Amino acid sequence: MEVPEIENKIGINLYSTDTEGLGGRLRQEVEDFVVREITNREEGKEGKYLILEITKRDWDTHHLTRTLAKILQISQKRIGVAGTKDKRALTTQKISIFDIDASEVENIHLKDIELKVLGRSRKSIELGDLWGNDFIITIRDIASSPEETKKLLDMTTNEIQAQSGVPNFFGIQRFGSIRPVTHLVGKAIVEGDFEKAALLYIAEPFPDEPDDTKKARQFVKETLDFKEGLKIYPLRLGHERAMMNHLIANPNDFAGAFLVLPKNLYKMFVHGYQSYIYNIILCRRIEKGLPLNQAVEGDIVCFKNNAGLPDSSKTEKVAVDAVAAVNRLIKRNRAFITAPLPGYSTEFASGIPGEIDQEVLQELKVPLEGFDITEIPEMSSKGTRREVLLQAEPKFELAADELNPGKSKAVLEFMLPKGSYATIVLREYMKVDPLQMS
Repeated sequence: MEVPEIENKIGINLYSTDTEGLGGRLRQEVEDFVVREITNREEGKEGKYLILEITKRDWDTHHLTRTLAKILQISQKRIGVAGTKDKRALTTQKISIFDIDASEVENIHLKDIELKVLGRSRKSIELGDLWGNDFIITIRDIASSPEETKKLLDMTTNEIQAQSGVPNFFGIQRFGSIRPVTHLVGKAIVEGDFEKAALLYIAEPFPDEPDDTKKARQFVKETLDFKEGLKIYPLRLGHERAMMNHLIANPNDFAGAFLVLPKNLYKMFVHGYQSYIYNIILCRRIEKGLPLNQAVEGDIVCFKNNAGLPDSSKTEKVAVDAVAAVNRLIKRNRAFITAPLPGYSTEFASGIPGEIDQEVLQELKVPLEGFDITEIPEMSSKGTRREVLLQAEPKFELAADELNPGKSKAVLEFMLPKGSYATIVLREYMKVDPLQMS
């Protein structure tokens, strides 16, 4: 079954299951997508960082931290989050705020935001400070009856179980659902072309954007007139407007324009490019018939941490005489096959997996040394590894869809480790355009 064209553009060109898709829609209501962070932190009563639990409804994480910073009259850099959660969803997560008293946030009242003070810490919350996320997701507007829907769900689940999971792709959210440009900006940065990178982010229009946005981007793309562009850029494009303001004050300082963005955001561009390369390598592995749940000579595996989850900081290359022993560990969920998120000092596999890595890097003409970014060192990346298999065991309930008479709905519950995407599991069941899932 062919994948939607937008997925091809982010490096995904296949499904791992052969079943017919359910179709359907996600997020018809905000409460149809519920996410709760599984934390690996314990908070105390002392420390410079105030720790909050935030439950937000239909709020973008960056927008929320920007709003809180404005209300508290502090730099946004003083607010830390463990992960960027979906906007159109009901999500619960921890955040840290440096050098703020609890009394200063107890009087903050924002629509669809609930703030709960948990305590204090000597450490800020950083990206990755979580074990994973629990999901409760409703798929609506399914054309088949509940009985037929159950049959399809069971068939797809059986295929997933036979493969021990689904490919651990980076989902469309990593690149931008309406405007998948993150990896293109990252590619330009790694190639050393900050002007191209900035203009891609500020001024490259995409078909599914609102007309006023497309018109404004096209004007700046053609004229490079940032001053006039600010007059027509929608106020909701706050990041692009901030970059243009910087370029008006500092002509041609395209690298500096990225530094006006939140650190969590500008670091995502290079990560997006790495994610795109990883997706292609993972597809190539599947196409060449290499399993995701059995190592071959030359593979690089990682091992589980104290929480029983993959830890890419502990890796080992699989020698020919160790294949059987490693595969016993994989079967017991104590070891996991990985693929590269390439950087300037990446360890690559050997054997057939290594040949796949090098084949993709050469086809894409990836300049590995370019990941050492002298202009903005915080963007640099040595490279890392990511497990290729995403293990998920959804439990589901079926019912008639009260919002769409004559249709069915399915409510799925599952847990995923950090850095993995619920939509990557759901795409195997639904097999629809990602925009129906965003």
